[in-house]
Amino acid sequence: MPEFGPLIMTYSVAFVGTGPDPENTVGGESFAMAYRHAAGYQTVDDCELEACADLVRENAEAFAERHGIREGGVYRDYEAMVDDVEPDIVSVCTPVPTHASIVVDLVRSGLVDAVHCEKPMAHTWGKARLMAQQADQFDVQLTFNHQRRFAAPWRRAKELLADGEIGALDRVEMGGSNFFDHGTHYVDLCNFYADESPVEWVIGQFDYRDEDVRYGVHNENHMLASWEYANGVDGFASTGVGRDVVGAAHRLVGTDGQIEVDPSDAPETPLRVRRAGDPSWERIRTGDSNAIHENVRHVVDCLGSGKEPETGARNALRATEVIFAAYESARRRGRVELPLEVEDHPLEALVEAGDVTLSDSVE
Repeated sequence: MPEFGPLIMTYSVAFVGTGPDPENTVGGESFAMAYRHAAGYQTVDDCELEACADLVRENAEAFAERHGIREGGVYRDYEAMVDDVEPDIVSVCTPVPTHASIVVDLVRSGLVDAVHCEKPMAHTWGKARLMAQQADQFDVQLTFNHQRRFAAPWRRAKELLADGEIGALDRVEMGGSNFFDHGTHYVDLCNFYADESPVEWVIGQFDYRDEDVRYGVHNENHMLASWEYANGVDGFASTGVGRDVVGAAHRLVGTDGQIEVDPSDAPETPLRVRRAGDPSWERIRTGDSNAIHENVRHVVDCLGSGKEPETGARNALRATEVIFAAYESARRRGRVELPLEVEDHPLEALVEAGDVTLSDSVE
């Protein structure tokens, strides 16, 4: 019998929401993430960029020219694009409130195998759950751009923890600019360090006086939150003006030492460890990598192998639930037991109801 080489699969890739010129982005409005996704796919031999859609056709045309997409592959209507091209993978890089409707449309189309969506998942907890449920029902791989799981300092910290460098993990802490847009990365990483153990309860409180709408969703100015994992590990977050409470993006507190990722007082060394008995921190240089590219390659590899992606909907939901539960705790003025049984975004609901007074809206 003749011998055949390995079957080589080529994946066609399309994009919904190209955004403006990546050299002229506006933080909180558009960060042109499609360009960064596209650069990741272009590092994969098995991917071909076939089409893109944006409500502003000039944006889509500029994106297509930059990435070698044929003229016929430019659309304003993403549904028409999917019908015509039938792409294997679609990257969704639109404002957060549009994620759910677009992702659900793509999943239900029966024409795509995988959807890779920007973070945060959705603007409400109900919509986040719907996206995951529909992807599961229609057997479509759904992933999110929680790319920091693949960034060298965070990855190396996980290896040090697994190697027992600080004993058993007692508590994982996080600091950052906010708990929703930025925080979705960092809560996801807290879960990563806690081995994806289920969270049992969350308690939180926030301050929101200066309006901060990022990619279509309100973000608090300052959040304090605490939660507990089923494996006994505690979680703690301080965002906004409270970043200095933690003093790092992440602090892993173990029975025999601590690890800090991105400590605020040592930006030149984004990872350090202090074992029990050490007189000072050991600074660890981890090198660099393009985490977005690594995540895209992981997404493509999992599609081919059938392996569940680290940045898949299951893990994204875990992080998203903690975030919405912390806001819900502030609304209830009490601890929230999980699973979370609300549909909305509690912070947005409080703003809309006038229960949060923003200084920008005071005349």
